Amino acid sequence: MHLAVSLNIASAPGQASLAFAEIASLVRKAEAAGVDMVVISDAGDERSSSPFEATTLLAALATVTERIGLVAGASTLAHQPYNLARRFASLDIISHGRTGWNATLAQNPREAANFSRPEGLSDDDFRRRAQEFIGIVQGLWRGWDADALLFDKAAGRFHDPEKMHLLDHKGQFFSVRGPLNVARSPQDTPVLVMSGLAEADLDFGAKVADAVLIEAEGAKTAYDDLKRRAVAAGREPETMKVLMTVGVNEFTAAELEGWFDSKSCNGFNFALPADLSVFDHVANRVLPELRRSGLARLGYDGPTLRRHLGLGAGDEK
Repeated sequence: MHLAVSLNIASAPGQASLAFAEIASLVRKAEAAGVDMVVISDAGDERSSSPFEATTLLAALATVTERIGLVAGASTLAHQPYNLARRFASLDIISHGRTGWNATLAQNPREAANFSRPEGLSDDDFRRRAQEFIGIVQGLWRGWDADALLFDKAAGRFHDPEKMHLLDHKGQFFSVRGPLNVARSPQDTPVLVMSGLAEADLDFGAKVADAVLIEAEGAKTAYDDLKRRAVAAGREPETMKVLMTVGVNEFTAAELEGWFDSKSCNGFNFALPADLSVFDHVANRVLPELRRSGLARLGYDGPTLRRHLGLGAGDEK
């Protein structure tokens, strides 16, 4: 059973913003409990209730954790694909292969107005633009072979040209030459997490995502559908993990075990509000019961997020 904690760092009205020390304490607690990854939300339209930009927060969290995966939300409207690919590639090196990007295909009109698109985009244009954006990012992450950079001062060779791959993308919305000026990730590529998928997004998500977050309602149907679409896209089903999102105080360990045994998911994503004390229910009651039944582990199988999730190398898709 794979486990994630999804943390909304935007404070509720009348609630004080979270300090970094509070967030770091929660993430270390999740790490001690053997949680695979923590997912940090981000939204450009939250005026002052989100105290940190998510990828910046990940860089800081990487310095105070050792094993837990660190995933940040980042909008395709608020960034250019080259800069975002470079940022996550850098974070993956800083964290020794523990980084992931939570990409959502849901458009936020208020966010669009902050990035020179006051009218937003049509739903179809937004979807096609986002899919092109994600494809570019993944292509840039694979621009260098693992052993391409030589740093051979004596021979004057920075890299092996045969192991550098120009993306040379020219699409409807973007033109990106590549490659990144960042070495290949310690885990091959950062993990691509997708959430909030609409019906029109499912084929794309099943083709490219490493992990998909789904809602509890209708989870069995959604899980089976995503796995079927992954197979239709030429993938092995286990190269994409499907995690069911649950509210922290709304379930028991027995209920989680029932969902898991019925093959409704590959694991669970515990959705936390800015009140971090609610994670105590998971850490102190639910996870110990799951460990006793052999469904949840204590500790990690390897150093990278891909190893935590039992995924193959990124270029095996």
